[in-house]
Amino acid sequence: MKRVVITGAGTINALGTSVAETMEAMREGRCGIGPLEFRDVERLSIRIGGQVKGYDPEAQFNRQQIALYDRFTQFTLLAAKEAIAQSGLIFSGELAEISGVVLGTAGGGVSTWDDNYRSVYEAGKNRVHPFVVPKLMNNAATSHVSMEHNLKGPTFTVSTACASSNHAMAQAFSMVRSGMSKVMITGGSESMLCFGGVKAWEGLRVMSRDACRPFSANRNGMVQGEGAGVFVFEEYEHARARGADILAEMIGVGMSSDAADIVMPSRRGATRAITGALRDAGIAPDQVGYINAHGTGTAANDKTESAAVADAFGAHADDLMISSTKSMHGHLIGGTGAVELLACIMALRDGIIAPTIGYEEPDPECALDVVPNVAREANIDVALNNAFAFGGLNAVLALRKI
Repeated sequence: MKRVVITGAGTINALGTSVAETMEAMREGRCGIGPLEFRDVERLSIRIGGQVKGYDPEAQFNRQQIALYDRFTQFTLLAAKEAIAQSGLIFSGELAEISGVVLGTAGGGVSTWDDNYRSVYEAGKNRVHPFVVPKLMNNAATSHVSMEHNLKGPTFTVSTACASSNHAMAQAFSMVRSGMSKVMITGGSESMLCFGGVKAWEGLRVMSRDACRPFSANRNGMVQGEGAGVFVFEEYEHARARGADILAEMIGVGMSSDAADIVMPSRRGATRAITGALRDAGIAPDQVGYINAHGTGTAANDKTESAAVADAFGAHADDLMISSTKSMHGHLIGGTGAVELLACIMALRDGIIAPTIGYEEPDPECALDVVPNVAREANIDVALNNAFAFGGLNAVLALRKI
């Protein structure tokens, strides 16, 4: 079994247009959630989100590219460019042929769906652009990253709702660990912040109208965000041989299915994913110092996750630090685990634990150290990244300082 390390990271989200900006915002406990700005927002009941403000596609891509790239693809390409540039890798020859891309998304080209439904049903047009299908398909971002960077190995998209990017990174990890690939580009992206995207989520009645307050007794729902997080997963000996700067080591994954309910989370399912990650990593519970929680800010999720952490860690649960950065950047659905992995890297590499902002009232059913409101300095060796999705699909990643 090969060791797997992270040698590049990139992002764009409501907190920043780079990893450095995002981590600075996390350290400061800055909130990227605010009023939504798009067509017909006044028709929505939910009007807040973690939107990437001031984003201009024309400053990043030419007209031909914009015709092919949905907003979620644009975000992915920008994050991938940053990650690969940091890694210092150039994909050519044999390396290109054994390196691939696995990315997660839940909705794919939601903005493209929304725009073209308007054209057909509202404006009465009888034709749409010939590139609508390749623009909206869930694998669009994955395919464009592979083409942009000459990646010819295993390449596909994973879609498991809110666990999509964690499942994608688990697959990438397994491919490098098994020796199938030397390098995998992985992570996830999402952009559902348009009228149709938010209107659909309103129907679930799980959205907050004012703020995301994970683990706080007065929490009242999740807040959507958008953006992308992309990483370079590389075989350790390959990275060491070329003198790469290693951000962290991936050491294990745990995956489970609740097999219970399409929307309500299961304590047992979440617990099995956490304990599975510990077992796969070959570590004891008391070696973990920090968990980036799924922590959506809904009553059911936060209570269930807190119980699962208590079940998985026993007495050590009281010594763990656990925080939800969704309180700052919102819930990126299929891309959320990828952006949240940055908080794990920051904890391991810089010794800074991102806070759970918006925390106002203790909840006895979430009786954990949730690092409320202010970041904390701490020296930790192992971190977990939790993702628990609608449909009962769970994926937990374990990382170690190196």
